[in-house]
Amino acid sequence: MQVNIALEPGVHRSAPALAIEARGLVKRFDGTLAVDGVDLAVPEGAIYGILGPNGAGKTTTLRMLLGIIDPDAGERRILGHSNPQDVARQIGYLPEERGLYPTMKAFEAIAFMGALRGLPLAEGRRRGRELMEQNGLGHAVERQIRQLSKGMAQQVQLLGTLVHSPRLVVLDEPFSGLDAINQGKLELLIRNLAANGATVIFSTHVIAHAERLCEGVAIIAGGKVPYAGSVDHARDRIPAQVRLETLNADGPWRAALPAQARREGNFWYFPLPDSGVEPLLRALIEGNAGIQSLSIERAGLHDAFVAIAGEAAARALNAEPETVQ
Repeated sequence: MQVNIALEPGVHRSAPALAIEARGLVKRFDGTLAVDGVDLAVPEGAIYGILGPNGAGKTTTLRMLLGIIDPDAGERRILGHSNPQDVARQIGYLPEERGLYPTMKAFEAIAFMGALRGLPLAEGRRRGRELMEQNGLGHAVERQIRQLSKGMAQQVQLLGTLVHSPRLVVLDEPFSGLDAINQGKLELLIRNLAANGATVIFSTHVIAHAERLCEGVAIIAGGKVPYAGSVDHARDRIPAQVRLETLNADGPWRAALPAQARREGNFWYFPLPDSGVEPLLRALIEGNAGIQSLSIERAGLHDAFVAIAGEAAARALNAEPETVQ
């Protein structure tokens, strides 16, 4: 699917415009605080993740951004508009709760979803057939939705979300229900959308998807966003870890190791000192450590999530099943 956004000739931007901007979003349901002061800034053309466990406020946040529900407090701007309904036809939205008319043919379902966003029905039918062919569903074009597997029906709904070539694509837990092969296809599709100019924001409780795809993430837990920014900056909050294997068990080189270094067999594990690796290497060599191997591993997004949101939120995140169809 091609989504082409071009700047006018001669126009230069020092920083990308924001596709989504939210400040202080608050939402209560029956007196219960579901979202508590969420701030977001998503640049145009970015792939952005909302990462958190079930019940953290991800879906409520997305629905407020889209204008499906209104916040009790705070402000939002979507594609430059304070009223999301003004740009509804430029948005594609895949809700967490999937739903298609069971007797409708697959390509007609895609066309129908496009028509809801202003795409002429005839063009939607043409694109629907084309998209299904391109995504390995050509054999199911004429099938009714009720004749499809749950996973195939989900793919049809996703194509219906994209058929009108939206500038902003909002996906709520899009990987849930897909097997590993189709998850890989969806990741490629998301990358292609961004490469062609669209902005993609998706919610997920699977850290691996966010780490592979996103330039930026918002970590949400208990309705709050303790971190929103680049994935790299989140990971850099935790020092890189050193894995050192030595031939000698003891010696003057031990003084070069930080106090929190732990030993497991012939290996030592500890945070990279602030002074860097070169002084460490010099001390190890001069102290006759007998270096067998030394590697420096950067912290992953999971480690950053634990540090930012806490172990309880991480346990809740990891406890959620990933249903595969």
